[in-house]
Amino acid sequence: MVFSSIPFLFYFLPLVLIFYYFPGSNSNTRNIVLLVASLIFYAQGEGIFTLVMCVSILANFVFGLWVHRAHEHNQAKLQVGLAIAFNVLLLVFFKYTNFLVDNVNKIVLMHLHLKQIDVGRVHLPIGVSFFTFHCISYLMDIYRRQTPPNRSLRSMALYVALFPQLVAGPIIRYKDIAGQLASRVVSTRRFSDGANRFLIGLGKKVLVANVLSQPADKIFGIPLDQMTTPLAWLGAVFYTLQIYFDFSGYSDMAIGLGQMFGFKFMENFNYPYISSSIRGFWRRWHISLSTWFRDYLYIPLGGNRCSPARVTCNLVLVFFLCGLWHGASWTFIVWGLYHGAFLGLERGLFGRLIDRLWKPLAHAYALVVVTAGWVFFRAASLDQATAFLKSMAGFSSASAGQWHPGMVLNAKVNLVLAVAVCACLPIIPRLRAWRNRKLAAHEGQLLLGTGLNVLVDYAVTPTILMLSCMSLASGHNNPFIYYQF
Repeated sequence: MVFSSIPFLFYFLPLVLIFYYFPGSNSNTRNIVLLVASLIFYAQGEGIFTLVMCVSILANFVFGLWVHRAHEHNQAKLQVGLAIAFNVLLLVFFKYTNFLVDNVNKIVLMHLHLKQIDVGRVHLPIGVSFFTFHCISYLMDIYRRQTPPNRSLRSMALYVALFPQLVAGPIIRYKDIAGQLASRVVSTRRFSDGANRFLIGLGKKVLVANVLSQPADKIFGIPLDQMTTPLAWLGAVFYTLQIYFDFSGYSDMAIGLGQMFGFKFMENFNYPYISSSIRGFWRRWHISLSTWFRDYLYIPLGGNRCSPARVTCNLVLVFFLCGLWHGASWTFIVWGLYHGAFLGLERGLFGRLIDRLWKPLAHAYALVVVTAGWVFFRAASLDQATAFLKSMAGFSSASAGQWHPGMVLNAKVNLVLAVAVCACLPIIPRLRAWRNRKLAAHEGQLLLGTGLNVLVDYAVTPTILMLSCMSLASGHNNPFIYYQF
């Protein structure tokens, strides 16, 4: 079940809200409603593999108590190490077994003429990367004495299984949400803000990302020997915009749902495509993941306190693991190493040169690097990614015959493309800041304050909902890109 689907919008979510806000319900009752709803939400897609998440929840509940108790006698390094090893092995088994076996068969056993290993195909539970990172965050926060362990299995289960952020984030630190699990404020205003945020995310996903996915898929499906340079760039740009609106749209929906239930989740995107460096990009893209790697891996490795060479190695290692976290494929590994290499370069002279560049040139540099990197993320294989990048660099012998930009560009795509480019810019926050300054000066309060709120509440968001439902009813392609992780 995905957020941008008719069953979720018109059956699942309304029923959950009815039970959640049932008259006389308290925090304890509401937590039970959310936990049951979250398990149903996950089981609808994963069936028996819901037990994997349940085992993870139970094990980490016990591990958390074990690590906390061990702190009374020692530093609990052994306990937290074993607990984290359990989570890593769980992730490796379900996510990387097929990848490891395939590569051992191909690289080692085939050349030694030995019998190949056959373990069948191991199923990848949806969201396993996310709920595993939530569990590791829980253990590390206890180990660092930043929070006590949760002594309620039900509350711990809700933290891991909470359906708004279960399968694609944002990654919520336990210490940031522990208090909200016990008690939180639900109000009409917060619910209204959350509903608006959810609908904006729905529009980003259905009305923008889904539309852009069609030309992106078409271009990436063109035979590589027929790929022209303009088409390659067009496909890369389409995918660059698609993945942003797909994932940021999901994050908006998750944050909005959280608000509707009284939770406050961290922001996950901050207009990443306005960055003028790769460092800036990663401060704005998938913020919950980049800060997770920073706090739980990069800083423990030494962070910026090491020699320049060691800092570069740390960055490359962190982004190697970041790429591997995204998927069990060499394309994701190369994508992670690619970003790690640029981050390492920007720590030195190259970074200082970028900082001194004219801002439009620095912005162009960051966009080109990020867009080229997304080719590895989207390509089915390293061979396809390499050939695609060669075409983007102008090393294409194909001529504009059967395949040309006109085959993917039409009035609808052009309109959505223009809207997407504008929406990548912080135009709305700046208009909101301008309005707030006017309100602070008591000028045109009725028009700028109440008037614009009414326009959003009664015109813009209902229109987004109507258009999104019409699109969903037509049966267009609708999966979330980050559901595969």
